[in-house]
Amino acid sequence: MVLVVSEEVRDAVDARRPVVALESTIIAHGLPRPRNLQVALELESVVRAEGAVPATIAVLDGRPHVGLDKEQLERVANEDGIRKLGHRDLPLAVASGASGATTVSATALLAALAGVRVFATGGLGGVHREWTVTQDESADLGLLARTRITVVCAGVKSILDVPATLQRLETLGVAVAGYGTDRFPGFYLSDSGHPVEWTLDTPAQVADVMRAQDALGVPESALIVANPVPVEEQLDPGLHARVLAEALQACEEEGVTGQGVTPFLLDHLVRHTDGASLSANLAAVRGNVRLAARIATAWAEV
Repeated sequence: MVLVVSEEVRDAVDARRPVVALESTIIAHGLPRPRNLQVALELESVVRAEGAVPATIAVLDGRPHVGLDKEQLERVANEDGIRKLGHRDLPLAVASGASGATTVSATALLAALAGVRVFATGGLGGVHREWTVTQDESADLGLLARTRITVVCAGVKSILDVPATLQRLETLGVAVAGYGTDRFPGFYLSDSGHPVEWTLDTPAQVADVMRAQDALGVPESALIVANPVPVEEQLDPGLHARVLAEALQACEEEGVTGQGVTPFLLDHLVRHTDGASLSANLAAVRGNVRLAARIATAWAEV
């Protein structure tokens, strides 16, 4: 089998102990060195502190790995030429022997194949602004519509079209619940300005929904648990609105299109908020990882 599952992760899955999948794009492409490795190790420590096993996912030399050791984490963090892989890229990476960090879609798919049910990330991809012109939509949404996994996130990236993304998730039949809130979080912000119809207040309630998904035999779609960044750690909403508007204008003026839009906008936000957007991002990720470990623990309890 192509998939390489670490002994620790495999033993935990087989014994029905809690496991949390973690993506590697934030390590290879989301943070500067050496902070990226520090954050990767920190997030794994957060999972362990809650009594769960971390399963960071990446592709190394054409082999998808679910669960990385420290040397492999260091490689993802420090090696030049690490690609960014969505789920569509996996066969190409495997066949060519490439190495890459996994996005939400690739991480969710590989986690599910390894029997890992809970996945923590920062923010999902979604429908891009001016979709009617660009037809630009993240592959995350379609993959989550056909993959049985619970994704703990801080909503979708605020540079996207949030209401269109929520509508698309509804069309695709992907369940969405706010964690302790009836508002959909806005990645850097606690509230995107849009409501959610369902609220879950405890890890046990999330685990009950996961069990109900299985008991009903419904299509193999995901459960999105939208966990807001704490208000005291969010990016100042006024600053966010101003800098995002400037970033969108700069993007248009410089003719940035396609896959270049998201990194351009996120980099603009980091630079023009003096790093405050990155701090809010990391606060959200830490909270999501902690909650995911608690949900995995509740899910493992019979």
